[in-house]
Amino acid sequence: MGESGSAAERRLGVGFGVAAYGAWGLFPLYWPLLEPAGAGEILAHRMAWSLLAVLVLLAVRRVPGGGARWGWVRELLRTPRKVALLAAAAAAISVNWFVYIWSVNHGHTVDTAFGYFINPLVTVLFGVFLLRERLRRLQWAAVGVGAVAVLVLAVGYGKAPWIALVLAGSFGTYGLLKKLAAVPAAEAMAVESTLQFLPAVGYLAWLGTHGTLDFAHHGAGNTALLVLAGPVTVVPLICFGAAANRLPLSVVGLLQFLAPILQFLCGVLVQHESVPPARLAGFLIVWLALVLLTVDALRGARRRPAAAVPAAVPAPAQSTSTSETAPSMLDSTLTQASTSA
Repeated sequence: MGESGSAAERRLGVGFGVAAYGAWGLFPLYWPLLEPAGAGEILAHRMAWSLLAVLVLLAVRRVPGGGARWGWVRELLRTPRKVALLAAAAAAISVNWFVYIWSVNHGHTVDTAFGYFINPLVTVLFGVFLLRERLRRLQWAAVGVGAVAVLVLAVGYGKAPWIALVLAGSFGTYGLLKKLAAVPAAEAMAVESTLQFLPAVGYLAWLGTHGTLDFAHHGAGNTALLVLAGPVTVVPLICFGAAANRLPLSVVGLLQFLAPILQFLCGVLVQHESVPPARLAGFLIVWLALVLLTVDALRGARRRPAAAVPAAVPAPAQSTSTSETAPSMLDSTLTQASTSA
C-alpha cells in the first residue's frame, strides 16, 4: 500500500473510531427513550437482542483463508478455562451495563462519565497488582493524581462516588478477564451474549407472568427501540474493530476519551445535571491524570521503531513489565473497550 493509501486508511480508521466512541458517548440520550421499561428489563433486552445481532455479524462476515465459519466454537470448547473466563467477563459486563443504564435513567450521567474517565487508572492498578506489570514514572504520577480526584469527589459528596467506582471497577475487571481469555472481540461477545441470553429471557418471562413487562405495551416505537438495543450494542463494536485495525494503539487510546467527554456534556447540557465545585474539581484533577497517561503513551509510541510495526496492525505500547513482549493491561483496555457503556 502506498503512502496515499496508508493515509486514506488512517483517515478511515479515525472516522470509524469517532463513530464508535461517539455512539458510546451518546448512549445517555438513548437509554431514557426505552422508558417506562426499568433498568433490569432494558438490560435483559440488550442481552437478548445482542446475541441475535452478533450471530448475524458472524454469519455474514468473510472467513479468511477459507476456514470453517463456526470452527472457532469447537476450538474454544476444548479450552474450558477460556469459557470460564468469558463467563466471568459476562457477569462483570452485566453489572457494568445495569449500573450504567440505571444511573443514566436516574439523573447520574455525569457520575458515569467520571467512572469511564478513571477506568484507565483502575486498569493500570490491575496490571500492577494482578499481572505484576511495572509502571513508568508518569504512569505512577497519573495513578496518584487520579486517587486525589476520587478523594476530592468523596469529600464533595460526603461519601464515596460509588457509581463511578463500580463502573470503573467492573469494566476494569472485564478488561482483565478478556485479556486473560485472549479471544477475538466478536467471538468473545458471541459467547458472552450466549451466556447472558437464558437469564435475560428468563427474567423477561418472569416479568411477563407478573404483569410488569413493558415490552410491546407502549406502542410500536418503544418496542422497536427495545429490539434495537442489540444492534445499538453491536454496531459500535464493528466500527471499533475497523478503527483498531487501521490505527496505532496510541491514537485509539486518545479517541477512547471522546466517549466520557460526550457523556459529561450530555449530563450537563441535555439532562441539566448540576456540577457543584467539588465535583468539577474532581473532574479537572482526573483530566490531569489522563493528560499524564496520554503523554506517557505518546512517548512510548515515538520510542518504538516504526519499521517494526506492520502498517495495518495496531502495535502494543512499549511495556516495562517483566515480559517485554506482552501487552500491558492499559494497552489491553484500549483494545477491549468495545462493550463499555
